[in-house]
Amino acid sequence: MTHPAATAPSAPPPPEAVGPLMRSLSVLRELATGGGRRSVGDLVRDTGLARSTVDRVLSTLTRLGYVRTEGRDAVLAPRLLELGNAYLAASELPDRLGPLADRLADELDESVSLAVPDGDGVRFVHQATRRRAMSLAFRIGDLLPAERGAPGALFADGWDEADWQRWRSRRAADPADAGFPAVPPRPAEEGADAAAADFMVRVTAARTAGWSLDDQLIEPGLVAVAAPVRDADGRPVCALSVVSHTSRLSADALPGAVLPRLRETVSAMEDALRAPREGPASETAPGPSHATWMRASKQELGPEFVESMARGLITLTAFGTGRAALPLTAVAEATGLARATARRALITLEHLGYLTTDGKLFRPTPKVLELGFAHLAGLTLPDIALPHLASLVERVHDSASMAVLTGDDIQYVARVPTVRIMSVNITLGTRFPAYPTSMGRVLLAGLPPAERSARLARLRPEPLTRRTVTDPERLGALLEEAHSAGYALVDEELEEGLRSLAVPVHDRTGRVVAAVNVSTHAARRTPDEAREALLPALRTAAADIEADLWVAGRYARIPVQ
Repeated sequence: MTHPAATAPSAPPPPEAVGPLMRSLSVLRELATGGGRRSVGDLVRDTGLARSTVDRVLSTLTRLGYVRTEGRDAVLAPRLLELGNAYLAASELPDRLGPLADRLADELDESVSLAVPDGDGVRFVHQATRRRAMSLAFRIGDLLPAERGAPGALFADGWDEADWQRWRSRRAADPADAGFPAVPPRPAEEGADAAAADFMVRVTAARTAGWSLDDQLIEPGLVAVAAPVRDADGRPVCALSVVSHTSRLSADALPGAVLPRLRETVSAMEDALRAPREGPASETAPGPSHATWMRASKQELGPEFVESMARGLITLTAFGTGRAALPLTAVAEATGLARATARRALITLEHLGYLTTDGKLFRPTPKVLELGFAHLAGLTLPDIALPHLASLVERVHDSASMAVLTGDDIQYVARVPTVRIMSVNITLGTRFPAYPTSMGRVLLAGLPPAERSARLARLRPEPLTRRTVTDPERLGALLEEAHSAGYALVDEELEEGLRSLAVPVHDRTGRVVAAVNVSTHAARRTPDEAREALLPALRTAAADIEADLWVAGRYARIPVQ
């Protein structure tokens, strides 16, 4: 069941609404509620659209890089995060307040969250979690019912009667909170009237105290304290929460333990919101070249590319840091769209709740995060890499892998094998010494020079084959060569007959976080032939992974395993 706030409005769309844009967003919503993957048949059934329409929507979303197809399934792709990134950058909350939330989490050794109101729900925009057996599992973009958590009572204090009526209607339609997949179902025995009375009591208590308590409202054992963060006009723009577990602190003990530092951090956050913005405008502005690209896509794909749909989605990315609210003219200029085209897209997005307007300026809303952000923000580096490794294998017909540096070893975290009578058989989690492997040399070469030298100094290389390089000076020269060339080729040093070629993978800061390689039998190609045949494809795969990391790592933390 989809949360009512996440569905299209019941009011009829305005005459200017762009139908294809509305249909594409309905498909994206279904993919998001389906965990990021749905069969085409399921999308046809659940959206009520014709099969031909769904096919055109998916073809256009695939061209945009927002979706990929795997067999009969449509799968959300990391590039879709650029829509949510645009909202988060425009709000400036993660950029301005996120570092303060991270610092508080470190000081208290507890999970800390930033959340914003979204209709009668609460949506997370930043998470600083602690790694524990029992820890917070919410993701950026997850939506909670306002009544099931500490922030909701703070936001509901500003509701008018219409807001309360919408909340009551939602509670009556979905008493078990089935439309909120981020939270466990509500106990069936809890009556709607009792829940409403309890929530109103908590809203009043929060108003009096200036903070709100969550005593296991989400699930047994989970407790939290939240305080509002207000803008210069005194309006609460978000809530800062400290989350713990009753095994560490009871609900009675939690406020006394964390409120002093919580209030200090709120004060620092409010100062940060009032400070002049520093730094350049956001990197998410699409630029007029997108209009040219869309026309070229239309010429290439014909009816399978719905240009009006693509234009509407690109409109969302006009917003960002320093562009929190834009007039129609600025949106048209940023996207390269005709003013009339941009206007229709903006009206459609406002109707669906993804934008709000005062009649002159448009602003993105937290609802943009419902378009798969929570699912995609939870991807790991191997998750992001696997589709690109699969494409690499299809192109070169040899096995491809990704590894990270673990101590002085490499550890395989992703792998796509090829089918051959004689192939390289390696399982995930396998570790090899870094020094005689192509991925290890790329990873060592990516270290800061001082750290690289220190590692080489403590290594005690052993000859694994007759070709293994064990001389420290020679190894140092090979690492410098790999750093300069941007790749490493290792020929039968780990195992007789095994030749491999690797390139680095950089995160958005430029740091080498992983390596990808292609392994083959030495008899198939000479080293020069291997470079010529494999290196361009390897570099393309690494660049594609890095492009996804660039978008995914803007606000989400991407684990390497």
